[in-house]
Amino acid sequence: MATLFCGIDWGESRHDVAIINPEGAVVSRGKITADAAGFAQLLDLLAEAGDTADHQIPVAIETDRGLLVAALRSTGRDVYPLNPLAASRYRARHQVAGAKSDATDAVLLANILRTDAAAHRPLPADTELAQAIRVLARAQQDAVWGRQRLGNQIRNLLKDFHPAALDAFTPLAGGLSRPEARTILAAAPTPAKAAKLTRTKLRALLAKAGRSRGINEEADRLHAIFRSEHLRQPTVVEDAMGIQLAALLVQFDATCRASDDLEAAARDHFEQHPDATVIGSFPGMGTLVGARVLAEIGDDRERFADARGLKAFAGSAPVTRSSGKKTVITYRRIKNNRLAAAGSIWALSALKASPGAMRHYQARREHGDWNRQAQRHLFNKFLGQLHHCLQTGTSYNESHAFPPPLNLAA
Repeated sequence: MATLFCGIDWGESRHDVAIINPEGAVVSRGKITADAAGFAQLLDLLAEAGDTADHQIPVAIETDRGLLVAALRSTGRDVYPLNPLAASRYRARHQVAGAKSDATDAVLLANILRTDAAAHRPLPADTELAQAIRVLARAQQDAVWGRQRLGNQIRNLLKDFHPAALDAFTPLAGGLSRPEARTILAAAPTPAKAAKLTRTKLRALLAKAGRSRGINEEADRLHAIFRSEHLRQPTVVEDAMGIQLAALLVQFDATCRASDDLEAAARDHFEQHPDATVIGSFPGMGTLVGARVLAEIGDDRERFADARGLKAFAGSAPVTRSSGKKTVITYRRIKNNRLAAAGSIWALSALKASPGAMRHYQARREHGDWNRQAQRHLFNKFLGQLHHCLQTGTSYNESHAFPPPLNLAA
């Protein structure tokens, strides 16, 4: 049982530190800089207050990343990343006037540990490889989301002045993010320039984009589309929109390349992790989705005491709201959005790879669930199975996960 508690109010260049005793009295406080000297000063404050290797003072801070958090984790102490919204709710317990300062916030964070440490989770003891996978998987997911946003901007712009480009590329898998689409649009960003592309030039651009098969047929198809009749903007306006498109394509191309590079790195790191065998054994779980799942749940076996905690963390478990005679069961809005996004892809892919998953999905639809509800319920079931498999070190077994009906078994 800790006898002292530390709170750190994180800042851009300086952090406020407060250490309190079990009665809530401030034992020590100070300001530290966001560098190695500041961290050494923090360790001195903790040592002067009574911090030892056997009885380390837990720390509460309003972030779960950064150099300060990494340095605190390296000392082996419990670090509690508290949600700023939760901390603001605690502030009203002590004062209602709305006053706020960094020094009092540090004391507030320490008091949260003193009174409600059991209601909060410390940072999991993930391995360095799991932390590296988290960095790469999240960066790749951010790149995909950024690619989607830029792709939507380009699509909306093409609707306004270059519909032939949409006819040429959107029916293909990958759409505007395909290398040949980006290469050809960069070479001919306006309808007038696209119409002047010869079959020879189109074949050269397709080869430059990396295409090796069906170049002649694709060049003929694009040549016909670009020279077909479409509505046009005035010439000056069209040229201006072409300049805008060229600027967007520079960002779009960089984002697509970054997404591909990060995906390769995330896959490579995931395949090196010991849990990759268990996670990858699940139907519909590719290496990229597996990397995203591992990035969010980590490899600390003590992080989730049971499967219910993991399901609540992912947002797949429903929430029951009961008051008086009224009871409402809804989906969970407060969740790990990244894990929920990966779960949506996982559940959808599993429908084709697992007959048991398909039977479960169809049973939920017949029960009255909407499509998204049934997929979320399937993801919820997969999470329970994943928790069991990781705890026991066993791979997925279809017959155990989804026992076949008696007529099929017979």
